[in-house]
Amino acid sequence: MFTPEAIAHAYFLSQGQPWLVNALAKEAVEELVSDPAIAITVDHINQVKEILIQRRDTHIDSLTSLLREPRVKAVLEPILAGTDLGDVPIDDVEFLLDLGLCRIDETGNVAIANPIYREVLPRILAFTTTISLGQLTPSWLTARGDLDPRSLLEAFLQFWRQNGQPLLANVHYHEIAPHIVLMAFLHRVVNGGGTLEREYAIGSDRMDICLRYRNVTLAMELKVWRKGEKDPLEQGLKQLDKYLAGLGLQEGWLFIFDQRPGLPPISERTRLEIAKTVGDRTVQVIRA
Repeated sequence: MFTPEAIAHAYFLSQGQPWLVNALAKEAVEELVSDPAIAITVDHINQVKEILIQRRDTHIDSLTSLLREPRVKAVLEPILAGTDLGDVPIDDVEFLLDLGLCRIDETGNVAIANPIYREVLPRILAFTTTISLGQLTPSWLTARGDLDPRSLLEAFLQFWRQNGQPLLANVHYHEIAPHIVLMAFLHRVVNGGGTLEREYAIGSDRMDICLRYRNVTLAMELKVWRKGEKDPLEQGLKQLDKYLAGLGLQEGWLFIFDQRPGLPPISERTRLEIAKTVGDRTVQVIRA
């Protein structure tokens, strides 16, 4: 038996995509909660979602080859980057709508079809980078196995200075290469002990990431500083303040990936600053 809340959540995660609905239900009743006397709850549905994503079932795994198609990349890359579609041909957009990878949302914009695909697509794009990172010592964990945010930030800064430049060069989705490398690093951090949640939308010019690990919740916002644009710090602080307020947090991280030409190497320009939002929330600003 599914609780009404579980049914509603399964629909939210799948947006009614038939394969996902069936996969969620099958895994829930046959594997996770096989006792019919136990009601399936929202927490069960969330566990099943993670199982499907981690296991990369056939349907999900088949997305990998699609993501390298130029017309798929032309639409997905700006969505993931939060930028406008620009002059992408209508046929390319319709192709992704027909595939069920995208949908037209309530605002009339193109969006990823459902929350599960919203999680899956960045994971697939970051997979090769994730397995290329080599061994990372989890210096961000305490003796009790809890996450220490300060140690995690120091570990990332060291990692980025040493590995950022070569890893960026090998990412297929060039416009979101910094996002993919960061996500690859964070996937190794959570590694079954936590979760990553992402939010992005056409025209928002940002990606939000929420990392949850046991009793720790970290909110991060990613901005890219491109040629001809002004420093995105002010806009990023405003956007992050709103994101933090929604999560009930007083601190967060703002990544500003500087992609302008003619800059010093990443190892030399990466630095940490402290800033305050309009809501008096403390922000660690990572300029990378």
